[in-house]
Amino acid sequence: MLNPSSALSQSSIWLRLKFLAPILGAVLALLLGGVLLQLSGANPVQACQVMFMGAFGGTRQWTETLLKATPLLIIGLGMTITFRCRVWNIGAEGQYYIGALCGSLVALTFPNLSTGLLIPLMLIAGVFGGALWSAIAGLLHLLRGMNLIICTLMLNYISILMVQYAARVPLRQPDGFLPESAQFSSNAQIPVLFGTRLHWGMALALLLVVGVYLLLWHTSIGFHLRVVGSRLSVARSVGINTSRSILLALMMSGGLAGLAGIIEVSYTYTRLKGEISDSYGFSGILVALLGQLHPIGVLIAAILFSALMVGAQSLNVMLQIPASAAQVIQALVVLFVLAGSALANRRS
Repeated sequence: MLNPSSALSQSSIWLRLKFLAPILGAVLALLLGGVLLQLSGANPVQACQVMFMGAFGGTRQWTETLLKATPLLIIGLGMTITFRCRVWNIGAEGQYYIGALCGSLVALTFPNLSTGLLIPLMLIAGVFGGALWSAIAGLLHLLRGMNLIICTLMLNYISILMVQYAARVPLRQPDGFLPESAQFSSNAQIPVLFGTRLHWGMALALLLVVGVYLLLWHTSIGFHLRVVGSRLSVARSVGINTSRSILLALMMSGGLAGLAGIIEVSYTYTRLKGEISDSYGFSGILVALLGQLHPIGVLIAAILFSALMVGAQSLNVMLQIPASAAQVIQALVVLFVLAGSALANRRS
């Protein structure tokens, strides 16, 4: 018979291993990244120092890191909702673009509205556009049985081409030569926080961390989503409308991606352009997985990913190392952390 105290001790050790496994995976990934940098002719220690200082070396560096982390965090939170429901939304990039397009239409149509009215209308339009775009894939899946991964992935290309066309033809600045709209009025540009380069969209992203946590673990909607993600047959047997839950998860995820799109366009670009994303939609998927599908973990992962992106720019400028090196390190971190988590969760 198993001694209760022994069982408790084993359980405590197991919890520590589950916590340490992802961290150990990240450390191993960084070590392997250092080996790759060494093989490419760079000093890995110096490269790591340059990346760290480029991302966290001062107020300006911290600001850049947090600015890039904002869309990653918002999209990652949306991915957390869908993945908790075991709904594979690979279309966040397209939903990001559609949200930016819808919000930009509001900004360009009503430029003279007050900031207090125009900014919320733009954000609502961005959420609405992203949610509707994701609903297209959801309905094709639920009503016609089409593969959800393929639907969401293919819609990415359609939405990107739509935005490129809109920026090049109907919305292009009349006297301009570039594929971009007229600049947003000052009323349509998200205000900064307390005289810094940080903006109110970041504050909204932090509120969403709390909101998504409360949604998933303290509401009946979140409970239904998690039950559907845990076991579909059980969810149906207890009377949960699984189709509605799947569509709702997709629309919430798409809405957050669209919100990220209009926030980024409103602050960073201040106009609609053909290229408005640094692959935020695809990186947001990795951020959600790296954050273990928990809002706090997603927040940490978003900052880590952003730091690697900003640090890569410093590598390119100071050491002439291609920025793609940081993308390799990002991929290694995700793979090793997920592998460590999988091994920790696999009990013999």
